[in-house]
Amino acid sequence: MEAIAKLNNCPVSPRKMRLLANQIRGMEINKALNTLKFSQRRQYAVRLEKLLLSAINNWEKKNEGERIEDNSLVVKTIFVDGGAMLKRISPAPQGRAYRVRKRSNHVTIIVDSKEDKN
Repeated sequence: MEAIAKLNNCPVSPRKMRLLANQIRGMEINKALNTLKFSQRRQYAVRLEKLLLSAINNWEKKNEGERIEDNSLVVKTIFVDGGAMLKRISPAPQGRAYRVRKRSNHVTIIVDSKEDKN
């Protein structure tokens, strides 16, 4: 049985968050947590790590009486969508103004137990 966790309006560019999401897609949860913990992009990885822990807790709530160690959970699906964009103006030469777009994103993680194909 799968569990879902969502993070909305995270103030990070979707492109930067997708780089981390692509690293942990399909990984077992312990390996994914270690990858995020020691990632070079620590500022963004903290948010994704917290979201993954939330998905694991959601799985535990859905499957009471079952242990995580017995079911070997994996990150089944993770995707990053663009969120709201704050539009600001930055001064430019000769009285002009440049537009600055501060992007945000929505992240969705689905955690499920690995199915044995024996």
